Amino acid sequence: MKRIVLSLIASALIVQTAGVFAAPKPCEELKAEIEAKLQAQNVSSYTLEIVRNDEVHDQNMVVGSCENGTKKIIYQKNDR
Repeated sequence: MKRIVLSLIASALIVQTAGVFAAPKPCEELKAEIEAKLQAQNVSSYTLEIVRNDEVHDQNMVVGSCENGTKKIIYQKNDR
């Protein structure tokens, strides 16, 4: 009986913490994380832009989704 109660409590805790990890990110926070990764890779001359879903013309440029999937972050390499 104790094992059943403990497993139910553990399951409830896992479900509650899973919601925290699945929380949507604000676009500016995600953009900053992507910029940090690009800079760590020594990528230069690029543009990251936050746009609404209907403004995306090329899905290959999308590098992130934010605000519950209502906006995308697009990457564009700038020519020198």
